[in-house]
Amino acid sequence: MKCKKCGQKAAVNMPQHRLALCKEHYLEWIPEQTERFIRKYRMFTYADRVLVAVSGGKDSLSLWDILWRLGYRADGLYIALGIDEGIGYSAESQRLTEQFAAERGLRLHVVDVRAETGKTIPEWAALTLRGREKPCAVCGLVKRHEMNRIARDLGYDVLATGHNLDDEVAVLFGNTLNWAVGYLLRQGPVLEERDGLARKVKPLCRFYEREMTAYALLRGIEYIYEECPFSVGSTSIQYKEWLNQLENERPGTKLSFYLSFLEAKEKGLFARPQEEGELHPCRRCGQPTSAPDLCAYCRMLEKAHPIPAEQVE
Repeated sequence: MKCKKCGQKAAVNMPQHRLALCKEHYLEWIPEQTERFIRKYRMFTYADRVLVAVSGGKDSLSLWDILWRLGYRADGLYIALGIDEGIGYSAESQRLTEQFAAERGLRLHVVDVRAETGKTIPEWAALTLRGREKPCAVCGLVKRHEMNRIARDLGYDVLATGHNLDDEVAVLFGNTLNWAVGYLLRQGPVLEERDGLARKVKPLCRFYEREMTAYALLRGIEYIYEECPFSVGSTSIQYKEWLNQLENERPGTKLSFYLSFLEAKEKGLFARPQEEGELHPCRRCGQPTSAPDLCAYCRMLEKAHPIPAEQVE
């Protein structure tokens, strides 16, 4: 297989695009396409301050690397979750993230969940779920709260995450199976700022996971290969396996599914349900919530750290 641009031996073959590229041209193509997606979906400009949520994995570190190469004002945010059972997952992912930032002279904010809340994610899950479920719901709740808090408190214009096409299509597939219209309406490359909630964007949403893996390897980005130990057996992984079977038989299926969904949204296929509930500041942390008193994050904290009414915000 030869590179379509220069005729040299190709390093990456992308049958879904009918395109093969050598290392040099592939490492040019990924940032070029990312820039195109940023502009197409009006994610942010060079004047904006971008906060990149980084986990130590290939996608988030690659996104930060791409934005850095393109010249955007992008800082990183790493949330130390305390998931260190067996392989020391959080410790290793933090080491790799800090190493990545130091090598490029980039600014990295680190939030330690234990220091902020008094417990790690597994400990909070044990307290709130009592072993009935995996910690994923608690983990997602904490990450969303902390990402929004840092973006808001430090004055960032946009929060960028490294979700790739495989991630987005798995979520889309699950939401479509259940016809979760509310979630379908919110899914997309951009989730606009609302009532104190940060603007969220996904610049890698049209890249296959395989494409981002190739980028990280060709760029020499050292990332954590292991998946979160709590992700084993998750529904999203099952969805990805089914979608990969379709993709192997018909290259381009996942991209077509996602782009057709976005086009259907633009044409108003999904009727908007009743107006979203009004948001107001949480009594404890001040972040937006539709609950009458405390947000879900602070209700979780109340289980272990109740605060007298006179001491809350």
